[in-house]
Amino acid sequence: MRHALEADHLAAVVALSTRTRGRMATMLRGAAWGLGHTTALLVVGGASLALGTSLSQTSEQWLERAVGAMLILLGAQVIARLVRSRVRVSRHAHDGVVHIHAHAWVPQAGSRHHHQHADRSHLRAALVGTVHGMAGSAALVVLTSATAGSFWTGLAYIASFGVGSMLGMAALSLAISLPLELSSRRLGHAYGLVEVPIACGTMMLGLWMLR
Repeated sequence: MRHALEADHLAAVVALSTRTRGRMATMLRGAAWGLGHTTALLVVGGASLALGTSLSQTSEQWLERAVGAMLILLGAQVIARLVRSRVRVSRHAHDGVVHIHAHAWVPQAGSRHHHQHADRSHLRAALVGTVHGMAGSAALVVLTSATAGSFWTGLAYIASFGVGSMLGMAALSLAISLPLELSSRRLGHAYGLVEVPIACGTMMLGLWMLR
């Protein structure tokens, strides 16, 4: 469960959490991340245990860079979504008092953008978790090989680790959803002021991992 608190995991899930405001949806997205993470660990870790090998240092470095590139993409998607929202400001007066309002652009009937999109956010979260799981499999296999007496014991060890990461990330996502939901409710359309630093922080961490 502590593994869920690593900086790159936290950055990815916070960036993914900006897509919704609901607590349950955010928690399920975190669990989907954990499922992808666990699946990658079981596949890569199980194969490594069966073959008695581990990922090379070069492969591990490239996978870490893949995580960095993915974080940059996640942050850029948050920025792109804010730009697409096309927030505009209107000004009018009532009884001599000037009012300024921020409005998000809403598609009108007949607009070519006025249609439903399938919610693929949980699939996206699972794919992000899979990349994280592959990048972290090398260290886990080394640790498992040193403590497990057999292949099945090692696989159970990895599975337990994966279940812990699922529970940890679901709990962490629920905790993240609370301030995000409060900010969304209090700030309204100005919620973008919260999303911008989240996106920038995510991309900066990704750039640092690409070094």
